[in-house]
Amino acid sequence: MTKIADLRELGLPDLERREDELAEEIFRLRLQHSMGQQEAARKLTESRRDLARVKTLLREQAMAASTSAPETNA
Repeated sequence: MTKIADLRELGLPDLERREDELAEEIFRLRLQHSMGQQEAARKLTESRRDLARVKTLLREQAMAASTSAPETNA
């Protein structure tokens, strides 16, 4: 399990790469779980939570970028 503090230290490209890695890992774990591997169930839950953390940080950064950008309404 990845802690949110560790993820906050990563930059945007690293977070996006981590998001892709976790999505791929979740896919593989779902297949293993469907084949009856019990260990995959616990890892699947952890990976889903890690993915949610990464997506939350990406969303926070996107919101911060959009609010800090000056609006040009003429």
